[in-house]
Amino acid sequence: MGSMIHQAERRKRSQGIFVVGIFIILIIVAFIISMNTGFIRLSPIEVFSTLFGGGTAQQELILFEFRLPRIVISILIGAGLAVSGCVLQGLSRNALADPGILGINAGAGLMVMLYVSFYSSSVSGSVFLLPMLALIGAAAAAVLIYVLSYKKGEGLIPTRMLLVGIGVAAGISAAMIVLTLRLRPEEYQFVASWLAGRIWGTSWKFVLALLPWLVLFLPFVFYKAKVMNVLNMGDQTATGLGTSIERERLLLLAAAVGLAGSCVAVSGGIGFVGLIGPHLARRLVGPKHQILLPVSALAGALLVLVADTIGRWILQPTDIPTGVVVAVIGAPYFLYLLSKSKM
Repeated sequence: MGSMIHQAERRKRSQGIFVVGIFIILIIVAFIISMNTGFIRLSPIEVFSTLFGGGTAQQELILFEFRLPRIVISILIGAGLAVSGCVLQGLSRNALADPGILGINAGAGLMVMLYVSFYSSSVSGSVFLLPMLALIGAAAAAVLIYVLSYKKGEGLIPTRMLLVGIGVAAGISAAMIVLTLRLRPEEYQFVASWLAGRIWGTSWKFVLALLPWLVLFLPFVFYKAKVMNVLNMGDQTATGLGTSIERERLLLLAAAVGLAGSCVAVSGGIGFVGLIGPHLARRLVGPKHQILLPVSALAGALLVLVADTIGRWILQPTDIPTGVVVAVIGAPYFLYLLSKSKM
C-alpha cells in the first residue's frame, strides 16, 4: 500500500513538472510573438538582432521602451492576479471566488479613481503611490466583505462571501460612475481606459513599482501552501492539526489583497484572471497548493500576455483593452462554472 501511494505521489509530481514545463514553453512562444506584434512590424530576426545590440535606433526604441516593458507588466499582472484568485478560492472553498468578482479589484479601483479625481494622473510620484493607494482600497473592500460574510460559530460562509462580494463590487462601481461626473475630459479618457482594463503602465518605472509587491507577497503565499492544504480539509480538521485558522486566513487574505491591489493599480480593471487561471491549474495538477499555486501563476501570466497581444494585433493601429479580451474569454467561462456549482 505504501509503495502504491509513493508511486502515485511520484506520478503526480512528474505530471506537475510536465505541466509547468508546457506553460513555460507557451509563455516563451507568446513572448516572442508579442515582441513581433505591433503597428510597426519587426521580424523575428530583427527582434533577436535588436536584443543582442544589432538593431537600429528606431528598433531599439520600439522594443526596449515600448514592447518589452508592456510584455513584462502583462506577465507580472497575470501571475499576481491568478495567485490572488487561487488564495481566495482556497480560503472560501469556492471555485467562483476571484478578486474581481468579490469586489477587491473594485475597491482598489475606487482609490485610483479618487486620486485621479483630485490629482493629475500624470504626476511622476503617482507611479509608486498608486499601488499603495490601490492596496488601501482593496484592503477596505476585503475587510467589509469578510465582516459581512462571517457568522459567529460558523466562521466564513463561502456562499455568503461570493454574494456579498458581488454586492460590494456593484456598489463601488456605482460610486465610481458618480465620480466620473466631476472629471475633466482628459481625466475621463484615462479613467475610461483604466476601467476597461487597458494596461496603462507600460514603461520600466511601472515594472519597478509593481515588482517589490510581487516579490513580497508571492514567496509568502508559496510558503503557506501546506497551510492552505490543511485549511481545505475543513475547520475542525485544521483545528485538530493545530492550525490557527483565523490567523492564517487573515494573513493569506492580506497577501491576496496585496497582490490584487498592486496589480490593479498598474493594469486597470482586468477581471476573470483570478478565476480562470486557478481553475485551469486545478484541472491539470489537482488541489495540492505546492504545485497548484505556481501553475496558477503561469496560467494567469499566459492568459494576460496572450490577451494583450491579441488586443494590440486585432485592430491595428488602435488596440483593444486587455481587460475586454480577457472578459470575452472569462464571462462565458464564469457562467459555465456558475451552472456547474452547487450554490
